[in-house]
Amino acid sequence: EGMEEEEEENEEEREEDIEIEDEEENRERGGGVSYGFPHPATELETIPHPGNPEMEIEVPSFWSPPGMDLDELRKSMGNYGKFLMTPEEAASIGSKIDIHREEHETIYLSIASYRDSDCSNTMEDVFSTAAHPTRIRLAVVDQRTEGDPKCGTPAVSCYRDPDQALCKYKHLFEVFEMEASLGVGPVFARHLAHRMYRGEYFAMQCDAHSRFVKDWDVDLVDQWKSAGNEMAVLSTYLSDVESIDLKTHRSKTHTRPIMCQSDFEDEGNEKHLRHGQQPEMEPDIKGSPTLQPFWAAGFSFGRGHFVVNIPYDQYLPMIFQGEEISIGLRGFTYGYDFYAPERSAVFHIYQIHSDEGSKKKKDRPQRTVKLFWENGARYGDAPTKSMMRLNGIIHMGKEGAKFNKTEMKRYGIGKVRKPEKFFEVFGIDPKREKVEKGLCNFVGRKMHNEFTAYLRDDGMGIDYSQIDHEHKFKKRMR
Repeated sequence: EGMEEEEEENEEEREEDIEIEDEEENRERGGGVSYGFPHPATELETIPHPGNPEMEIEVPSFWSPPGMDLDELRKSMGNYGKFLMTPEEAASIGSKIDIHREEHETIYLSIASYRDSDCSNTMEDVFSTAAHPTRIRLAVVDQRTEGDPKCGTPAVSCYRDPDQALCKYKHLFEVFEMEASLGVGPVFARHLAHRMYRGEYFAMQCDAHSRFVKDWDVDLVDQWKSAGNEMAVLSTYLSDVESIDLKTHRSKTHTRPIMCQSDFEDEGNEKHLRHGQQPEMEPDIKGSPTLQPFWAAGFSFGRGHFVVNIPYDQYLPMIFQGEEISIGLRGFTYGYDFYAPERSAVFHIYQIHSDEGSKKKKDRPQRTVKLFWENGARYGDAPTKSMMRLNGIIHMGKEGAKFNKTEMKRYGIGKVRKPEKFFEVFGIDPKREKVEKGLCNFVGRKMHNEFTAYLRDDGMGIDYSQIDHEHKFKKRMR
């Protein structure tokens, strides 16, 4: 027993030494000391739990630059969407670091995990496949209970194998652990993840069961830059992990999904717009991502100011479907534009059901799937109240419906574009709760070429005031 205790102490000391060595190596490479990177989310504050306001929980505080509070930051960047940001205001956000005497933009990657057995594997893959792992800061919200694996735990101890990415780059990731019973869905978990942002140049999010192509960081930055649009956000429903060679980390396909399919679902006060299964095809636009109407939660990559301006709403407990139109439409009203990547850089491990064949399951990574709905009985009518708030904020609620208007300034819509413009252009009728079919026939080359002609000269987004496209329904109503 004494020898085992001594070995454990030696392992802990060795892991501490590895962490110190990595920090020193990062500084030698110009690891962002002068830019304050990496800046961990150590500042905490107490807020009411969204599912039970009588309970208080301690969470990370929102970021703001030194000498400026959050309200001052938001006012300096278009005043909560009242105005479109200027290029100078946008440029004020985003750290860069020197790696081998070359300047690189930093990347903040957030992951919300709910009792996910694949979380640590995903984290390992983030760093092991990146071309420049020292530019990445990874933040994970780990909702777990006793007995669940912990996000950030390497396959073996760092003492035994210090070359694991989770050991070499331990100083570049942090895990905010939360009791799973307090989990009220991905919206609140990702809200906490947005709180952990600390001024990085790019902000990205994906699921806790993802795999990455080799040099994904360089590829995504290059794709974003090729849009020539400061307000561009790359986003899509990810292709299945079967489309990536897990040995070489190369994509096995030239296709990628594009977001164009949507319809209303559910009923009563919980009825909402949901993006369904999206078509996957080879891009017909080359050399640039393709403009699309919708945003997807499972993969998003854009400038850091996107998560500053469009933080996940703190007051939407027990919401799953509906989060994407909430973030997407709020982003649209602030002037953001969404694009399907030209190439897939991240892939998703979708759950395989027992009737889909043992061989298919054998050849793919496995994960245990647990869902936050197991907490549903704790939070009563929270889903209905949350959906009424979600729809009310984005002008999709039922006429005369009352909803929770707490902190509307922080989590509301902007005035750069009106939601009604979005509905008109893309054929959505909130009053009749109908969606015009055939949008996918327009999204792609036709929409991209027609709308990017109105990209502002300073690169600050598409000027929708110049676009008079109406996708059918408004003409039919006449």
